[in-house]
Amino acid sequence: MPEAAPLKERQVAFRGGGFAPRPVGFVGPIVFVGLLLFWEVGSRLGWISALILPAPSAALAALRDLFDSGLLFKHLGASLQRLLLGWCLGTLAGVAIGLAAGLFSLARAGVVPLVSAIFPIPKIALLPLFIIWFGIGEESKIATIFFGVFFPTVIAVYGGIDNVDRSLIRMGQSFGLRWTSIVRKIVLPGALPAILSGFRITASIAIILLVAAEMIAAEFGVGAYILMAGNLMATDQLIAGVTLLSLLGLTVGWLIGRAERFLLRWRS
Repeated sequence: MPEAAPLKERQVAFRGGGFAPRPVGFVGPIVFVGLLLFWEVGSRLGWISALILPAPSAALAALRDLFDSGLLFKHLGASLQRLLLGWCLGTLAGVAIGLAAGLFSLARAGVVPLVSAIFPIPKIALLPLFIIWFGIGEESKIATIFFGVFFPTVIAVYGGIDNVDRSLIRMGQSFGLRWTSIVRKIVLPGALPAILSGFRITASIAIILLVAAEMIAAEFGVGAYILMAGNLMATDQLIAGVTLLSLLGLTVGWLIGRAERFLLRWRS
């Protein structure tokens, strides 16, 4: 019998990389710049009516005028103060109540039905009630943002705790870990991705409620500026205000993304 030819060794590529997305940083800016160029060219050639949608250059000029007049920082300062106070207070309260509902059966029995009943109510519908309770000043606007952030945060926190792998908790119990150690080393790290995703959602909700509250009762703020521009049919100023909101949302999203990379670095 002839001898069999020796098998050649062949290196097999690693196939266990998971579903980790590859960063492709240049695609987003290219799409964004291309859209702006198409918008600008379409406005200059008359394809897009300036009354309906002004050119990006006109919106940029409106932003420059707003900066030169000194009103830009007044509007942004007022909006940022309301947004930070309302979101931070709502987040802190929501995390505390969500942790209680996720860790203690008695708290869950009392909190979850209440949250389920109030969460579907549009919080902007409660603004007139908040104005009656707290007046037309800053308190009513902050209360609107607070309530809009509080309930989604509670749901994100106790939902994240529920989704923690129970086998890890049982393993910790079998090794004799104390309850506080299990919560600190297993439950909270396991629930953190869901909690941070909830922060992204509540930040967007807070910006929406901020604009709505400022449109109803505010002298300064991005929402008040957009409402004034709409009443005057100044579409260039209106687009400038929307641009400020977009930049605000991008900044908040970037900050939360940095927090995710720092707090969830153990997943890589």
